[in-house]
Amino acid sequence: MINDDVRRILSTNVVAHLATVLPDGAPHSIPLWVDPEGEYIAIMTGPDSRKARNLKRDPRVALSLTPADNPFEPVVIRGRVEKWVDGDAGWAIVDRIATKYLGGPYPREQERVVALIAVERQSVGMG
Repeated sequence: MINDDVRRILSTNVVAHLATVLPDGAPHSIPLWVDPEGEYIAIMTGPDSRKARNLKRDPRVALSLTPADNPFEPVVIRGRVEKWVDGDAGWAIVDRIATKYLGGPYPREQERVVALIAVERQSVGMG
């Protein structure tokens, strides 16, 4: 379950950094948009992107976020992708996330899917 402080920060337009595991075991980190989706954290990606391929092979993730208005309130999360959402249900989540960051729906030129991350560990702040 996402705690209230983490949910509050995820609900802003903070940019997160997602770490996944490459096939050779090396880390792969990329900035992305996030949003709470019920008990999960939603991220979007192309279905054949490096991060999607990494997550389908090994669903473990680490996320870090630093709110721009309070850099002393970093959030660190570990979890795993438990569900993938595509089609109309996926686009509804993609558009909600895009509206938060861009002010409108996501362009349809590229296919997008949503990964739902179950939170296993979470912390807020420096300490």
